[in-house]
Amino acid sequence: MTLIDDNETAPAPLREKIRANAEGYAVSPAPGEDAPHLAAAWNPTGVPASPATIDADLWPGVAQPPSGAKAAIAGKAAGFLFKGAVKRLPLRVEYPDGSVLGTGGPDVPVMVMVRPEAFEARIGDNGLIGLGESFMAGDWEANDLAGVLEVFAASVGTLIPTPLQKLQTLYLPRTPRQERNAEQNTRSNISRHYDLSNDLFSNFLDSTMSYSSALFPPGAGPLGSVGWEALAEAQRAKIDRLLDKAGVGEGTRLLEIGTGWGELALRAAVRGATVYSVTLSSEQQALAQERIAAAGYADRVTVALQDYRAVEGEYDAVVSVEMIEAVGYEYWPNYFQTIDRVLAPGGKVAIQAITMPHGRMLATRDAYTWVHKYIFPGGFLPSVRAIESVTQQHTTLRVRERMGLGDHYAATLRLWEERFLERSHEVAELGFDAVFQRMWLFYLCYSRAGFQSGYLDVQQVVLDRREVQL
Repeated sequence: MTLIDDNETAPAPLREKIRANAEGYAVSPAPGEDAPHLAAAWNPTGVPASPATIDADLWPGVAQPPSGAKAAIAGKAAGFLFKGAVKRLPLRVEYPDGSVLGTGGPDVPVMVMVRPEAFEARIGDNGLIGLGESFMAGDWEANDLAGVLEVFAASVGTLIPTPLQKLQTLYLPRTPRQERNAEQNTRSNISRHYDLSNDLFSNFLDSTMSYSSALFPPGAGPLGSVGWEALAEAQRAKIDRLLDKAGVGEGTRLLEIGTGWGELALRAAVRGATVYSVTLSSEQQALAQERIAAAGYADRVTVALQDYRAVEGEYDAVVSVEMIEAVGYEYWPNYFQTIDRVLAPGGKVAIQAITMPHGRMLATRDAYTWVHKYIFPGGFLPSVRAIESVTQQHTTLRVRERMGLGDHYAATLRLWEERFLERSHEVAELGFDAVFQRMWLFYLCYSRAGFQSGYLDVQQVVLDRREVQL
């Protein structure tokens, strides 16, 4: 894909930055206009512009902004709140009429409003879900999408005035019952993400096909600029640390909850372990089995299409990498009770978990977000305190040690994002349209912003059964 590479030096205001139909990108007309409008041709990220007409069957929440009197009123109110918030934030928000909001200087991220009224209608109707949907629709652009989202993430608790925050629960959407992670729903929730296409994931993951935070060694260089060539080895380092902490070696009976595409199971088998790995993704199961057989370890590794709650047997070690996020708040006791039930005496557990601050976790546990709607239905991030509390109240397991590596996840996500954009043509050839690509970019940048701002962290947590001294 050809990138528009002169935007950093293009003068303000917005109309001078945007070139209609530049470099062959589609330009979406504004509602009510016949000619191309200031639009997504200003696109330093290289993501395709949303098409002028979006398929409403594929993207019902994106094709058209909310309309009608109620939407107009909500949009006006949302626009007033948004403008009031961004006036004090370190970024630039540029409008088609040349007006600019924000406190930032020349180096801050820039958010370009293409269709302000549509943007306001969407956030008025759906809050932060509308923020993501408006980007998918091309209602706004950014020269540094992760940077813009990082500013919002760092200020998430103050974007809406405190008295109004309590009112959000009255009108914002709630989690659909069919997306709760009960056993009858979990398979469909997982498949909506992981069964998209193995080829899609292979276009932006490294050769290990690891879809979780890497652990970069000091020799890889500064995390802010670490290169793609370091990623595969950093993924192996992450896996090896977890296996070491769980004591996995020759003869270990290992349970893996959440197979991914098989790299951890493979590395455990190389150590001489016997691995039973469970997944709910048929696509992941197929590729993991293929990779394991090709490496010659099919006799040591079983990959089962099975809910973690149905696992039987006894295991010397349990490892689970970024799977607890898909369990759901109300099912965390089941998750840890299952581990407790199958763990042999003297066994150890090592999990890698994306976490959020405990206060924010409590405040958002009933929220239905853009990530739920478009990326991970049924998911929810724990806090470290929640992991400790759940294990203390419902199991004999106790947290032995933990290590945070949030900065490593920010670096991992940056590399995925860059790779995804480099492979945009290949992704399109798989049948994923421009709206999907904008959605996926928003997801990667949204996640990176969380780690860069400190709103999110990722922890490697080691648990075992401590003997209580009386």
